[in-house]
Amino acid sequence: MMIYVLLFLGFLLVELIYFKIAERYNILDKPNERSSHKILTIRGGGVIFPISLVVALALGQVTWILAAVVGIIALVSFIDDMYSLSQGPRAAIQVLGSLLLFYDLDLFEVHWIFIVISLILLIGWINAFNFMDGINGISVLYTLVTLYSFSLIPVNHVHTDLYITLALASAVFALFNLRIKAKAFLGDVGSISLAIILGYFMIYTILNTGGNFYYLLFFSVYGVDAVITILVRIINKENIFEPHRSHLYQFLANEIKVNHLVVSACYAAVQLAINLVFIHFVGFENLSWFEFLVSLIIIAGIYFAIRLRVIKQMSVL
Repeated sequence: MMIYVLLFLGFLLVELIYFKIAERYNILDKPNERSSHKILTIRGGGVIFPISLVVALALGQVTWILAAVVGIIALVSFIDDMYSLSQGPRAAIQVLGSLLLFYDLDLFEVHWIFIVISLILLIGWINAFNFMDGINGISVLYTLVTLYSFSLIPVNHVHTDLYITLALASAVFALFNLRIKAKAFLGDVGSISLAIILGYFMIYTILNTGGNFYYLLFFSVYGVDAVITILVRIINKENIFEPHRSHLYQFLANEIKVNHLVVSACYAAVQLAINLVFIHFVGFENLSWFEFLVSLIIIAGIYFAIRLRVIKQMSVL
């Protein structure tokens, strides 16, 4: 127990030191017409997550490949936070990092088509998670829910100490982000680091449960919001790579004026409810292809119905 208290205090100290550095060098997120915040806020508070993996590596909780991949991509993302890199270098480093993770997970032993599908899904997940990080608390709560859900799966008990370390880092960040007026944002350095870590756990879980890809439902809330929003933007002939405010959570927080923390808590609560239902009542091992697809369709249908109702409400404001 004492080690976890020390870890929490250590992460807190690291975060406070980073805040001083960010303020000294003006690493701040300035609000604009697309922002969901209205005051200058420290950017890159999510640096605590790649640092937590370095600590986990020192404690023997994680492989050096995962720590190195997250560290390198976090560095590129941090540079992007400050200087806005072009899409090419960011995409290249994400692909290279993903392939290194596949090597670490022995994924190259499966058929090449599964490697290609896994690469597409992982890169898509990384960017979807980054897109979804737009209001206070949403990604840190989603991360805590996902870590908890993974920890309930027997094959992941080997990672229990690592989950606790990451949860402690999340709790420290939440102290400064899970607020009406956030002290700090994740930044790309944080959101992309978290996406890679969670993506790694997802692949590990699927591989070690006999290829049970139904665990992808753990990412269903973020995934459905991201995919449907992208499809709507494509239909409207918008550039999907440009910043926007057309996710459902953005409509709720920015247009309908629902409290940011309420929206974030709802996203996390819905995902937690889905995860617990499938873990404790349905059983991922009992699912079939058809049931998995029906589950996704139901989740997407409910999401789309809520989205249409919110848009209708926005039109009369």
